[in-house]
Amino acid sequence: MIPVRGFQECHVAVLGLGRSGLAAARALRAGGADAICWDDNAAARAKAEAEGFICRDLKLPGAFDGIASLIVSPGIPHLYPTPNPVVSAALEAGVPVDNDIGLFFRSFATSAWDKFDTLPRVIAVTGSNGKSTTSALIHHILTEAGRPAQLAGNIGRGVLDLDPAVNGDVVVLELSSYQTDLARALTPDVAVFTNLSPDHLDRHAGFGGYFAAKRRLFAEGGPDRAIIGVDEDEGQFLAGQLAEAPEDDRVIRVSVTRKLTGPGWQVFARKGFLSEYRKGRQAASIDLRAIKSLPGAHNHQNACAAYAACRALGLAPKVIEAAMHSYPGLPHRSQVIAETNGVVVVNDSKATNVDSALKALSAFKRIRWICGGLEKEGGLQALSGQTGAVAKAYVIGREAANFAMQLDVDSEVCTSMANAVARALEDAEPGDTVLLAPAAASFDQYDSFEKRGEDFAAQVRACLEN
Repeated sequence: MIPVRGFQECHVAVLGLGRSGLAAARALRAGGADAICWDDNAAARAKAEAEGFICRDLKLPGAFDGIASLIVSPGIPHLYPTPNPVVSAALEAGVPVDNDIGLFFRSFATSAWDKFDTLPRVIAVTGSNGKSTTSALIHHILTEAGRPAQLAGNIGRGVLDLDPAVNGDVVVLELSSYQTDLARALTPDVAVFTNLSPDHLDRHAGFGGYFAAKRRLFAEGGPDRAIIGVDEDEGQFLAGQLAEAPEDDRVIRVSVTRKLTGPGWQVFARKGFLSEYRKGRQAASIDLRAIKSLPGAHNHQNACAAYAACRALGLAPKVIEAAMHSYPGLPHRSQVIAETNGVVVVNDSKATNVDSALKALSAFKRIRWICGGLEKEGGLQALSGQTGAVAKAYVIGREAANFAMQLDVDSEVCTSMANAVARALEDAEPGDTVLLAPAAASFDQYDSFEKRGEDFAAQVRACLEN
């Protein structure tokens, strides 16, 4: 646990008692603060009360009298589309609003670090797609290289559940726009921006607000090194804002669409090969094609970003390359779950938006595509003309028929995962890939993309065992 500093003998309100909220309450208490908790869910309150926390309805008049700060869980809106009433009450009372990420950055460094030979570092990863894979890959490389490392944030453990730093420790944080948007402190040593595509637009009042939330990690944090994916205009703009000159190697530009040139520091992938260039000269190259856990251009982008982050910490290219080959991949993200009669079955349930689904579709040559679910804002128009590798789509979800009508490929309305898996495996021929890449949220049928991916894997096992 990371005890929260700066609130000793203060009353601090905590709104939302899920994983991050309850961890924040514990860390506040460990730092000498008095956590006043609230969640509209009675079961969540009961869990907090069982740990000795006081729960008080923060919507009541006078609830913020004597409160030093309000800590808000990521899923609770603080501004758009409308502020949560508790957040509004805190702001009206002049009480600062923060989240667990802000508490972490203000509390992680301690006087104990004065005795370390190598200071701990924090790598923070944000972007629309690839954050989890990039973060997990960085953590894997560091661990394989013998560096003490911890993985947290939007993946793994909550940030305040981390262990206090040891000599040379590296904390790798995956941060969503919900987390970067509100944190009052953002001071990573290395910050990574993978890419940007429309997502969570209602929460940020549009695409500009969404980008602004991501940009805070760099503009507010001032990292020593920034790794920026420049394949979208926003990334190109961000890199330009951060660099003082063309040769400024504090910014490492990353691309999977073109060769990057110039006097600065670049990492790019073309035709399956990762290349690192510094001062106009090639410094290293890695063949990514043989790494099964990183298929397709989108994973090559993740590999480039992870490579750049590890190089920023001084790891040698050969060390990074060796670790990449042993990377097992993440569940529900381009995860190979079966191979049978020349057919490969891949679980990419994390492809919850159109852009991430397109990246998955570009990674394989002939696809039996299981898709569908709760459509996100913007619809499916971006899929048009981009599905050339799809032999057939098998559509799931409560609105499967409407979803199927928007596709420009041969499709079959299956509704249930069991039916879709059975039909896709029945139709599949040697050389095909049966791919779950929903291009939609899971909440019409499942509690999470993880539950959807687990059901997919279970249905595949059931079919192959029969």
